[in-house]
Amino acid sequence: MSARPMERSAATAVWRLRASGGHRDRDRRHPPSREDGDRDTDGKKRGGPRRRRLLPLPEARGAPLVLLYLLGLRALAHVSHRQLLSQPSAAGPRDFNAPRARGYLDNITAIGPRTVGSPENEVLAVNYLLEQIRAIERESTDAHKISIDIQRPTGSFSIDFLGGFTSYYANITNVIVKLEPRNGAEHAVLSNCHFDSVPNTPGASDDAVSCAVMLEILNTLSKSSESLQHAVIFLFNGAEENILQASHGFITQHEWAKSIRAFINLEAAGVGGKELVFQTGPENPWLVQAYVAAAKHPFASVVAQEIFQSGIIPADTDFRIYRDFGNIPGIDLAFIENGYIYHTEYDTSDRILTDSIQRAGDNILAVLKYLATSDKLAKSFEYRHGNVVFFDVLGLFVLAYPARVGTVMNYITAAIAFLYLSKKVLQPKTRAIPNLKKLFTTFGLTLLSWVCALVSVLIVAVFISLIGRSLSWYTHFYVSVFLYGTAAAAKLILVHTLAKKYFYKNMNEQYLGDIFFDASLMIWSVALAVITQMGLCSAFICTLWVAFPLLAKLMTHKEFSQKGATMKFVMMYMLGMFVPYLYMMYLSWTVFEMFTPIMGRSGSEILPDVVLAGFIVVITMILSSYFINFIYLVKSTKTTLIALTTVFVVTLILVCSGIFFPYSSDAANPKPKRVFLQHTSRRFHDLDGNVVKSDAGIWINGFDYNGMSHITPHVPEINDTIRTPCEEQAPFCGLPWILPVHFMFRKNWYLPAPEIFPRNPIHFKVLSKELMPWNSVRLSFEVSGPSHMSLYVRPHEGSTLSTWSLGNGIPVASLGGDYFVFYSHGLQATPWHFWVELTTPEKHSDGIVSLGIAAHYFFGEDQKSPQLYALLERFPNWTFSSGWSCTYDLFIF
Repeated sequence: MSARPMERSAATAVWRLRASGGHRDRDRRHPPSREDGDRDTDGKKRGGPRRRRLLPLPEARGAPLVLLYLLGLRALAHVSHRQLLSQPSAAGPRDFNAPRARGYLDNITAIGPRTVGSPENEVLAVNYLLEQIRAIERESTDAHKISIDIQRPTGSFSIDFLGGFTSYYANITNVIVKLEPRNGAEHAVLSNCHFDSVPNTPGASDDAVSCAVMLEILNTLSKSSESLQHAVIFLFNGAEENILQASHGFITQHEWAKSIRAFINLEAAGVGGKELVFQTGPENPWLVQAYVAAAKHPFASVVAQEIFQSGIIPADTDFRIYRDFGNIPGIDLAFIENGYIYHTEYDTSDRILTDSIQRAGDNILAVLKYLATSDKLAKSFEYRHGNVVFFDVLGLFVLAYPARVGTVMNYITAAIAFLYLSKKVLQPKTRAIPNLKKLFTTFGLTLLSWVCALVSVLIVAVFISLIGRSLSWYTHFYVSVFLYGTAAAAKLILVHTLAKKYFYKNMNEQYLGDIFFDASLMIWSVALAVITQMGLCSAFICTLWVAFPLLAKLMTHKEFSQKGATMKFVMMYMLGMFVPYLYMMYLSWTVFEMFTPIMGRSGSEILPDVVLAGFIVVITMILSSYFINFIYLVKSTKTTLIALTTVFVVTLILVCSGIFFPYSSDAANPKPKRVFLQHTSRRFHDLDGNVVKSDAGIWINGFDYNGMSHITPHVPEINDTIRTPCEEQAPFCGLPWILPVHFMFRKNWYLPAPEIFPRNPIHFKVLSKELMPWNSVRLSFEVSGPSHMSLYVRPHEGSTLSTWSLGNGIPVASLGGDYFVFYSHGLQATPWHFWVELTTPEKHSDGIVSLGIAAHYFFGEDQKSPQLYALLERFPNWTFSSGWSCTYDLFIF
């Protein structure tokens, strides 16, 4: 048989990138090209001479090839993340001594939990820091002067975090060190860490390791013979976990704060690993440039910044305080690896690698030295304006450029893409309207396939949640990929396979591949224009997904010879897609590394499977956007669909069977379930001060959607029959919330228990009641009690809380309309005095305001009752159960 008949018997040609987009006009002035002579303008077959064409890509080779390509990129991205931890410093002696910093870390965490107000935090940790700082001072060179100050501020402020509340602090502790040239310095850069921890945890990564790094940086700089141009202020703050109180006390009250022109905040959202720059500014692009120029092992992303500042992550840092109350620009860094044990008893120093400490120390020391010797620090106000686009490239270096430059680049890229698409649509001009209709049809079909995939996968996620198998992937992350990733991919392929079979029947596969590529290009171009118009710096991702695919298409426009042309085309196409796909893999791994652990502490109201499934579908849509055309190029997708469906069905069956237990007590890599237990005594008073109701019990909150379902088999009395009722007449349901997170934890449990009698009970009394002008009443109070207390205020109907002595005087309501005040104090604090002023109606027989006060005992002999101890002992070892005692009183005035 001759070569020509063999070609005619072969399957349809592989898509080839051409300006004509597969269209040909029948007019004699536009004769059809020989290679497409057997197709009409709609891609349908017709007679005519033919020349050699590319062989189609068989599914047996196409699907595995695409899969291997994506898996290879995933592996490369993973290796890049691992490489970030093992990057060695330059050959020769190191400036930063990580082993010595580890010694500081071990000694700080050996003190134990360092809750604000406890002797461990206010005395032992402070004494240790002072001892090390004074030892460093003794060994410093004559080029520097070291000043040490202990600050114990009292103050108050309001914040819109967690729905909004007001904070009051008294006599908390800051340890402050100023390293400056011998003859002094007018300007300074601040480095901030906090040495306090949440109750019942050693707080190694959050934030003892940062304080250890700062001690060693102070030691290194003080021994240098080179004098700095500006001062470096090291703030070891002792009350960050109390929602940023110590940083507020420093920046609003300390005399050294006036000289600060920039800051670096060291935080943690995980245990060790690499530290991510996830916030900068506001504005002040020169700070990012400083990090780019100085950091030895950069890891930064403006995407992380925009995600964090959107508020979808329930966390905040001292960055907010310095920005909002000090009007100072800065850089926010945080360890993000292994967030499963963040704020748990497993956050110990042995889990933080020395390499991780070395890496953080190298980076922060270099950036601090750069800023302390920079002329821009003294004149930072001159470089204030403008945002910056920044992102690291596989941890090797950081690309950063002004946002206005990025805006121009984005619009130019989108314009080129739209120009290219317009040229395709207008060739030939007589077919412009049909061509445009076909492009918008494929555009709509692509969006439809994405919507179908999203809806289908979310239905599966809701089903998994309803049958009680939520978080099956929490310990086994790849379960989520096998369950939701395969379902999303299968649905996408199915929609396009059906479209190919029924809607595009007898159409030229080469033409279909071409136009579906154009549809994906159009989607990304529209997204690029819209996101740029919204002012988001993350639009650079869309630029990658427009520019490189367009280049890939231009690279593959040449027609190859028959022999080996198919694979050559595929390889060149994938090579052109390499950059955006690799970066997306790298970025998505960072996102999953941050968000997956957060799902274990996101509250009882959020369906974590729905959230993660949504993320996976979005990633699948992005990664598939330029491979949809392959569905129209392969002979069949049957094998691929069967394989994906089989993996999905098998995984679904295994998940439904409960084989994938969500939590783990593995000593090397624990992933515990978080449970908070409060042994509570409650008393409700009437208008005359008489107790009309009282009870006592252990109030239980699970930190994830599963609630107590996995605990009940181990502690049968904790079940849905003891769900906590809401006291509707009381603010915040009459429950002793330590923070206003009631909207995140609507499902909780109340196990009856004996009343508790703390040795240090709360004392609450009314000092005065004054009638003010304009039908207002001022109530003044005095409160004394433990280091942590919560105040809840609800004006009655007709009354309005107009002003008070807290914050800036303007009451800030929490979600739901009630008012929340978080109070804490250090050692030897005086009683807390405050007043509230309400406008009232003429008649108020049932009172004008309900006021609740809760006392929380986080340490000492009052922390845990015998009943609480006994209950905690019964919890399984795959839980982190944090318990304390508290009292609650509700008064009506």
